[in-house]
Amino acid sequence: MTELIPSQPSAQRLVLVTGPSGAGRSTAINALEDLGYEAIDNLPLSLVPRLLDGPPIARPLALGVDVRNRDFSATGMIELIDRLTRGPETQPEVLYLDCSPDTLIRRYSETRRRHPLSPAEQPALGIAREIDLLAPVRTRADVLIDTSEMSPHDLRAEIARWFDNGTMARLAVSVHSFSYKRGVPRGVDMVFDCRFLRNPYWDETLRPLNGQDAEVAAYVAQDPRFAPFFDQVRDLIGLVLPAQLEEGRTHVAIAFGCTGGQHRSVAMAEKLAATLAEGGWQVSKRHRELERRGGIVPGTVAGERA
Repeated sequence: MTELIPSQPSAQRLVLVTGPSGAGRSTAINALEDLGYEAIDNLPLSLVPRLLDGPPIARPLALGVDVRNRDFSATGMIELIDRLTRGPETQPEVLYLDCSPDTLIRRYSETRRRHPLSPAEQPALGIAREIDLLAPVRTRADVLIDTSEMSPHDLRAEIARWFDNGTMARLAVSVHSFSYKRGVPRGVDMVFDCRFLRNPYWDETLRPLNGQDAEVAAYVAQDPRFAPFFDQVRDLIGLVLPAQLEEGRTHVAIAFGCTGGQHRSVAMAEKLAATLAEGGWQVSKRHRELERRGGIVPGTVAGERA
């Protein structure tokens, strides 16, 4: 069963920009301001509702939120996202700027800046603390950009690709995989259950792998129900996305679930994301359970029934 949440045409567009210090948040805020957003950096979480309760703002808003805020906490950030998502007055999006720890350490070494979470210690300690602190927020991102290999110019171009008001006819689509044991992700628009498909968990050679591996994807695709299921999902989404675009939506989240979120749901999400990208849609992928394990790469996932 699928359900679409209609957009509010008059809703205030709001981009919450966050991520670890040194990942490019300031560059992103400046890029959004150049694109016509009303940009406010380092706004305390407690003041965001008060800002939005004021007179309507004609331009879309971009708010920079990070650990320097005096009242920042991951719990407070998630509660704010939930509150904004529930209300019809705002159309919130979380832009998370990610970066590898090694790159962050190098950037701090080059600039000789102190890390806000380790002002009297080595930056590496603060970087590790901040990445751990922001982990729950990262899972709630609508748009996740890894800046590890990006120059400021590259990042500005990527921000424009996602958020340029002059090209807002471009609908952003995120495709997620998840485990039903840990619940359906919040904020998704369409959910598909993959638990009826052939399960690679029962093959000992495939159990430690994940749905990004070719062997696992091929195993799942051998189920005679896979092709008709995928074709119908693809056709349904092909019908829905243009309609959502006409309704003024800027982001649609699609999720596939299985028991452990490792094999079948990942394989389906990967195949759909590739198909949508080939069709010209802006697509991002999120594999919640693989991300929870931290730094998972294809072929090295610890076994869990999927």
